[in-house]
Amino acid sequence: MPTLLQDRSTDAVAERAPRRRRRVRPRLVAAGIGLAVLVPVGVQVAGWLPDDPFGQDVVDRSTTPLLLALEDLSEYHAATGTFQVVVDREVDTRYVPSVISGERVSFLATGTADAYVDFTALDDGRVALSADGNSAIIELPAPRVGEVRIDPAESRVLDRDRGLLERVGDAFGDNPVDDTELYALAEDRLAAAAVGSDLRDRAEDNTRTMLTSLARSLGVDEVEVTFQEPADSEG
Repeated sequence: MPTLLQDRSTDAVAERAPRRRRRVRPRLVAAGIGLAVLVPVGVQVAGWLPDDPFGQDVVDRSTTPLLLALEDLSEYHAATGTFQVVVDREVDTRYVPSVISGERVSFLATGTADAYVDFTALDDGRVALSADGNSAIIELPAPRVGEVRIDPAESRVLDRDRGLLERVGDAFGDNPVDDTELYALAEDRLAAAAVGSDLRDRAEDNTRTMLTSLARSLGVDEVEVTFQEPADSEG
């Protein structure tokens, strides 16, 4: 009797096993067909995609530059000088030690200044041409030194020593360090150095050479260029 039940159980398992295999086979066939279809489609899509499908594109929406003004230059910038100065500025608080309150800053400033000649008065009797046109005398105003332009890339604070109160103010202030006065002092020092240098003498020589060459190219053989005396403010 146990043998008969065992045989029937075995037969039942044998009958169910083929049914399970028959259910799996259609799924495998369908997956194979889908893969066969997707492979060529994927190849075609890959051919349409760019080399870097997830790369970033940059769009520049800047406005077109606008011309605000045009001015005719009436000055001949004949020479440029580069100057450098170290500004050592100290601020002390009366009756308070510098450790508590005060500041000392060493600032290295590098700037340039141009020496230029004003050409606006050249038509007012300042050019005397001989009757035969072979010689000319040109009288010009003295060269002037323009404003100093500090180069921020070549200028820096060498050392800054601040008191306790100033450091605490730096920690809680929106704009703790203001070097406007340092730049103003540096500009004054550099401007004085430019005026005291030979920048204007170089400007005279360069302007004389330029005008002489220009006049000779126009057929004037002898050219004399003179300059007025500089104003008191120019040294």
